[in-house]
Amino acid sequence: MCDKTQRPIVATDEPGFFGIDNYGFPANLDDPLDPPEYYPPYLDTEHFRTYRYHVEELRDGFYWVTSAGYDAAFVVTAEGVIAIDAPPTIGENMVAAIESVTDKPVTHLIYSHWHTDHIGATPVYGPDVEIIAHEITKELLERFPDPNRPLPTVTFRDTYTLTVGGVTLELAYKGENHCPGNIFIHAPAQRVLTVIDIVSPGSATFMHCDASQNIWAWYESHAQLLEYDFDFYVGGHHMHYGTYEQVKTCVEYFADIHEGAMAAVQRFSRSDRLDEILTATGPHRAWVGSENAINSMVNYTVKHVLEKETSDGRLWSDRLAGVISQTKYHAYTVVEAIRLERPRPQAGYRLRGENPPPFIA
Repeated sequence: MCDKTQRPIVATDEPGFFGIDNYGFPANLDDPLDPPEYYPPYLDTEHFRTYRYHVEELRDGFYWVTSAGYDAAFVVTAEGVIAIDAPPTIGENMVAAIESVTDKPVTHLIYSHWHTDHIGATPVYGPDVEIIAHEITKELLERFPDPNRPLPTVTFRDTYTLTVGGVTLELAYKGENHCPGNIFIHAPAQRVLTVIDIVSPGSATFMHCDASQNIWAWYESHAQLLEYDFDFYVGGHHMHYGTYEQVKTCVEYFADIHEGAMAAVQRFSRSDRLDEILTATGPHRAWVGSENAINSMVNYTVKHVLEKETSDGRLWSDRLAGVISQTKYHAYTVVEAIRLERPRPQAGYRLRGENPPPFIA
């Protein structure tokens, strides 16, 4: 029988529906403004308002294309154009951007990884383009076929050097990070590094560590980014390409999240603290108690990050866009990754007998 105490949810097209009372996430309209320097001048141009894309040369024929939500890149060579990714949000505007600077055809396409949101508009380049990707990307696309993500024609395991018309791109796979098959794409002559879905320069990056699958490998990739020599960074999302220093800033932010999450797990994931939290919710509310237990760690982490004085003396909300809205999602993901994947400290499990000492649950 249906529980009559549950209030009905009636979905509507009204904005207020997205702030469902009690059950869903509340509508969020009260956060402070992002740092003003985050929003670039191109947003106010007539071209962007009309066509919803912006293209900019970074150096020596290497171009960055953005929809102010997703970004991709291409390189003009003497023999044709090398495209990097095909986000549906940019779609045919990738071709428009290329045609605005050259009449050369797209001869090669590099898949950064297999996710639809970054390569799901591949048909815009035509049927004859050579597609280079990691071998895992091909395996995943064979397993989950999609006509808008045709199979790669060239794959590699560890490294691959692509040279077209005097331009060289160095591709490397350093293991799973955001997802299996996600690669590093380096243009050494132009000093441009493209690695998608790791950090988004100038911002807190999209929630849950950019929806990444292997959080510790994703953290490991932060140090790998900084091993490269680059002036420009293409990260796949939002309104900016980045610089080396901006990438370092993002790495520092996520290090603070990790620091706070580790402290939160040590404090609130102790068996005695969990018992207190679960008991406090009363009988027949086990799931509420579980939520409260996780939220205690998330909230502790968020407080640690948002109130901490950072390396330049400012708060994170003064340095990166989206910090107030996104940090709680990153905190949840990192807390859970610590609980599920990291080695437990001493007394990492319950001992037998009555009144055993606390352990990390």
